[in-house]
Amino acid sequence: MLRRVLLAASRSGGVRKAMETAPFSRGVVHRFVAGRTAEEALTVVRRLTGGGLLVTVDHLGEDTTDARRAETVVENYLELLDLISTAGLGARAEVSVKLSAVGQALDEELALENARRICAAAKAAGTAVTLDMEDHTTVASTLRILRELREDHPETGAVVQAYLRDAERHCAELAHEGSRVRLCKGAYAAPADVAFTSRHEIDKSYVRCLKVLMAGRGYPMVATHDPRLIEIAGALAVFHDRAPDSFEYQMLYGIRPAEQRRLAAMGSRVRVYVPYGGEWYGYAMRRMAERPANLALILRSVVSGS
Repeated sequence: MLRRVLLAASRSGGVRKAMETAPFSRGVVHRFVAGRTAEEALTVVRRLTGGGLLVTVDHLGEDTTDARRAETVVENYLELLDLISTAGLGARAEVSVKLSAVGQALDEELALENARRICAAAKAAGTAVTLDMEDHTTVASTLRILRELREDHPETGAVVQAYLRDAERHCAELAHEGSRVRLCKGAYAAPADVAFTSRHEIDKSYVRCLKVLMAGRGYPMVATHDPRLIEIAGALAVFHDRAPDSFEYQMLYGIRPAEQRRLAAMGSRVRVYVPYGGEWYGYAMRRMAERPANLALILRSVVSGS
């Protein structure tokens, strides 16, 4: 119930306005978001990569319904990638892109062309792009765009959300040589005929998907903070005789940083998802929905006024 309420709040204009103007919001944003500008994000990227971690950077923004706004998002990514290139961080920092932020709701071809520009800039910077997966209604479109992008940029990463009932099938289709696939649980609302709704069923789906990806010839990116799923992923990697550099763990900026460092110290590849920008509200609310402990952080901030 709490998850449904928070996901509904993530799309509520009234709740958004109250959150964005509340005095405690700065502390919440600082915990999960690496600043508003590309330069501020790069400071966080330097710190994390200097500590042995990998990074994927996301310029916050989604549901763009204006072509000029989509162009602004593309320009922000080009600026970010130029900074990554200049800093010589291309081998350790990639970018994640939400297609809805670059025009998917307006026109699929526009989103494809904008994504191509970002992929070309990423390649020039010595890095790559992963296409975030969003609301279930955009899955087919996102996979079509992925296929087009991979013709010229085969390194482009895909995302599968385990809470969707088609997740295992998508993993099987994507688990081929050279395919980078991020597996996450999913953070968007969806009807029961499309998605599993109980945590137990989602976890079981996640494990089934892990089995497919670890047995495949692609590069699994295990996006979870769940200790049980991390342990299962490690066991499956051993079972399938995977080298440490043939898969990676991914976690969100601000969540379980000690575990990120622990896994990296053990020789695992660990990538931190680092968002930045002013459009933080929807992202933060989905983080609350994913993990109730994050909501407790906000409530403590409200009480303390910090």
